[in-house]
Amino acid sequence: MAGEQILVVEDNQKNMKLLRDVLRATGYRTLEASTGDQALMMATEYGPALVLMDVRLPDMHGVEALNRLRMDERTASIPVLAVTAQAMKGDSKRFKEAGFDGYLSKPVDIDELLRTVELHCRGRRG
Repeated sequence: MAGEQILVVEDNQKNMKLLRDVLRATGYRTLEASTGDQALMMATEYGPALVLMDVRLPDMHGVEALNRLRMDERTASIPVLAVTAQAMKGDSKRFKEAGFDGYLSKPVDIDELLRTVELHCRGRRG
């Protein structure tokens, strides 16, 4: 799925750099947002193949950003993966119930990241 555009929403610059560098090294194009508002604007404008959404953002919770993406017909079908450092037992189920298409915990396992990204980008293409 190389060449697909992925929106990375992350307010921690070290985490952003890691995700961006790994994705770009494997052929993906990235967009970057550090707030929920930026993410909503960029998703609407660029229609990425996938969004990696930190759930703790400075201006809104990732679930709120996800809900706003789902309410807009232009972004409703974009797969969104929750990314969080606050990993607790049952998080995967809670994030799925909140409407996320998947879940990654920090620190991000690179192999899991790439498998999950490929799966969701492929799924969007049908």
